[in-house]
Amino acid sequence: MRLTTKGRYAVTAMLDLALHAEDGPVTLADISQRQDISLSYLEQLFAKLRRHKLVVSVRGPGGGYQLGRPYDTVFISEVVDAVNESLDTTRCQNKGDCQNGEKCLTHHLWSDLSDQIHAFLSEISLADLMRKREIQVVAERQNQRQAETINTQRLTQGDPV
Repeated sequence: MRLTTKGRYAVTAMLDLALHAEDGPVTLADISQRQDISLSYLEQLFAKLRRHKLVVSVRGPGGGYQLGRPYDTVFISEVVDAVNESLDTTRCQNKGDCQNGEKCLTHHLWSDLSDQIHAFLSEISLADLMRKREIQVVAERQNQRQAETINTQRLTQGDPV
């Protein structure tokens, strides 16, 4: 399977957004800091996610991004598809020209696997992931680390905490 960084980061960023949705719009800078993903890379991903209406942007002070619809209706396959990520496990990008311009012996096996992976991800919503205890633990650790970083920055700048 060739799920690359683009798909992984898009899913991670969307899950982060869903986990922090209760706090209002979430900035890409906050997602970048918590998930250690480049801000410019997130901007590219969120442009695609916005075009697919998976997120909406909120302008102005306190702005950022919000989910385009409830997190129980956003499925992981949609996120991956929105950023044009391939879930193809064939060598030929499912064109059927894997062996000298023709289908190889195992083409249908790998093509069926790609379909199974997509179907699997189509059954998992952001809400499903948010309910997982291990994800909640990681999110809490990231939130604490972010708060500590902000407090350290304030102290070094002479701002009261």
